[in-house]
Parts: sequence; C-alpha cells; structure tokens
Amino acid sequence: MYVPKNLFFTKGVGRHKEYLASFELALRDAKIEKFNLVSVSSIYPIGCKKITVEKGLEHLVPGQIVHAVMARNATNEPNRQIASSIGVALPKDKSRYGYLSEHHPFGQNEKVAGDYAEDLAASMLATTLGIDFNPNEAWNEKEQVFKMSGEIVNTFNITQSARGEKNGLWTTTVAAAILLP
Repeated sequence: MYVPKNLFFTKGVGRHKEYLASFELALRDAKIEKFNLVSVSSIYPIGCKKITVEKGLEHLVPGQIVHAVMARNATNEPNRQIASSIGVALPKDKSRYGYLSEHHPFGQNEKVAGDYAEDLAASMLATTLGIDFNPNEAWNEKEQVFKMSGEIVNTFNITQSARGEKNGLWTTTVAAAILLP
C-alpha cells in the first residue's frame, strides 16, 4: 500500500506560441517538468508532512512517476486574467485526513482564487467532520465558523495567477501539491 509521507507545493507560469510548450514552461517554472505527473484526487494523507520544494525535489529523479493534485489553466486571449490554485484544509485531529482542492478560474486575481480554493477545501473537510455551516456565506464568515469549531486547525493555499500575454501567446498557470513516499 502506497500512502504519501511527504508533500510539497509549487506553482509556475509559462508563455509560448504553442499551447503545449506554454504548459511545459509553466511546469519548468514550478520545477516539476522532469517528472511524469499523474493526477490524483484531493485527499491530504494522514500524517503527511509538508516539506519545501527543494527538499522534495531531492527525493525525485527525472522520468519518475509522481502523484500530484494539480490545478492548470491557460489562455491565448490578450490580458485575460487566469489563475490556478490549490487550497488546503487540515483537521485538528491528526488521525484524520485533510482535503486539497483544485481551482482554475478566469477573471479572478491571486487573492480571490486562493481564498476560493481554501473555502472549497475547508467546506469539503467540514462536511466530513459534521460541522454545521451555511455554504452560501462568504469565505471569511465560514472560516470563522470552521476555526471556532476547533475541528479545522489550518487552511492555506498556493496560487499562481497571470494575465494573457498582450500579443496572444499562450499563457499557462499551474499550482500543484506533489505527493512523495
């Protein structure tokens, strides 16, 4: 059974005349272009330790199959705002799993996209913990309910935003949680 013991978060942006090359450049900016990334769903494993990008990369070799929760967005529309965000919500009880969320919006800046991704992760975790909340409330109000419940100890996000290149080159953003043995 493979359960990740470590993970790191990274983000990047790339611009190129070709869509695929733009994505490759975003992966390079995030320092994860050398790996065969396999998208997985969004559970933060029990006992998984958050480490730095640099320390995480020490555990990997080029060509390795690596599990990732990844948000990705792209545009070739000049000045169009895009973002890619991973939200995280961790329970107080360390014997329980947390949640990661992927969000890849158009028209949202880094702050708005990041808050939304955090809200998604925290809302998913709250439903598994039985926390009563109004899903239609704004994030800052729900965040207070979640934290006051004492069940959700930490939320955060990693977000990459960008504006479409002015001459119509492809612009790609990525944000990822890289899961490691």
